[in-house]
Amino acid sequence: MNDAEHLRRFEDQSLLREQWNHRAHLKVAYLYLLRLPFPEALERLRSGIQAYNAAHSIVNTPTGGYHETLTQVWLRLVDAALRQFGPAESADAFFDAQTQLCDKRTPLLFYSRERLMSEEAKRGFVGPDLTALPGG
Repeated sequence: MNDAEHLRRFEDQSLLREQWNHRAHLKVAYLYLLRLPFPEALERLRSGIQAYNAAHSIVNTPTGGYHETLTQVWLRLVDAALRQFGPAESADAFFDAQTQLCDKRTPLLFYSRERLMSEEAKRGFVGPDLTALPGG
């Protein structure tokens, strides 16, 4: 599906749950960053994920559901790559070129697993304990 359709289906919660994977999250982050300043992109991403989760009965548990720190980390990483390398002809082309963003372990370059997976990090943003985030 093209970028506009992906974003529309995310925003109206018609994107199938089995399609709501790591790359789908990143694509929404990328598309918001192309259209909005960072603070607005963060707010739209945050509220959109929470609305999507509610519409699909994705509950918050210690290991699942919405995670504020991860949301902010991934948005910052996508933003840094976008500023460094520029946009591509599509979100998929961007992530095909920026494969480091497709590795779900990338945040562990900045955070210890214990800190990143803490309840505090899930509820609100906590800064990294290993090295600074880009733009942070």
